[in-house]
Amino acid sequence: MQLTIRNQIAGTVTAVTPDEVMATVGVHLAGGQDITAAVTLEGVHELGIEVGTAVHVLAKATEVSLATGPVDGLSIRNRLAGTLTEIVLGAALAVVKVAVDGAELTAVVTKEAVEELGLTPGTGVTALIKSTEIALATG
Repeated sequence: MQLTIRNQIAGTVTAVTPDEVMATVGVHLAGGQDITAAVTLEGVHELGIEVGTAVHVLAKATEVSLATGPVDGLSIRNRLAGTLTEIVLGAALAVVKVAVDGAELTAVVTKEAVEELGLTPGTGVTALIKSTEIALATG
């Protein structure tokens, strides 16, 4: 299966914490970072996700936010430090590529955000992704 989701990063499950209908799944990425995904318990069972399972972490580019400063006081669990490598500006939106350890992330942000944050190639950023916006794939 091929997907239009740009962000597909390999990793290994380190923890599964289920509740009645959902589970949080900890994943250690190939580049050394850790990600938390909040997925349905049904999905965990159907995919056979358990500690040690190889997975791909999937996140739509529109679900990746960028910060150039401190990110304290946020409920967003997934915070990946990286360096901006490319910006493609459109009339209203921009596609931004961010190199993180062992992977590349794509974010879609407004052109206005690019200008206000002073984003240019080489800018250090933190990519932010809510755990509820992460999907997991096996196989």
